[in-house]
Amino acid sequence: HVRLVESGGGSVQAGGSLKLSCAFSGYTYSYTCMTWFREALGEPREGVATISADGGATLYFDSVKGRATISRDNAKKMLYLQMNSLKPEDTAMYYCATRRSCDRGSWRSPSEHEFWGQGTQVTVSS
Repeated sequence: HVRLVESGGGSVQAGGSLKLSCAFSGYTYSYTCMTWFREALGEPREGVATISADGGATLYFDSVKGRATISRDNAKKMLYLQMNSLKPEDTAMYYCATRRSCDRGSWRSPSEHEFWGQGTQVTVSS
């Protein structure tokens, strides 16, 4: 049974930084591509960043490029999202999720992901 647990969210002022973490338990983590999503109040869930199984390839949503870094530690079964220069529009619940396939489908589509954590709230004040 796969379980994902996010942590690291909080309230920060604009320009601040946060590092989100996602702890994975279950099947072989090192074979699984992972994605961070976020969902703001009243908005659809959107993909923020994705990373390949070995960590060698990453993709980012345009709005966070240059401000976010996704990384993973396969030995610890951990996924991370470092967010810098935070803006009020980054305010959202952030989720980690496992991709159904590393080779097919859109990484930004929630339906292409199978297992989800419970989320961690990020609030950025101006």
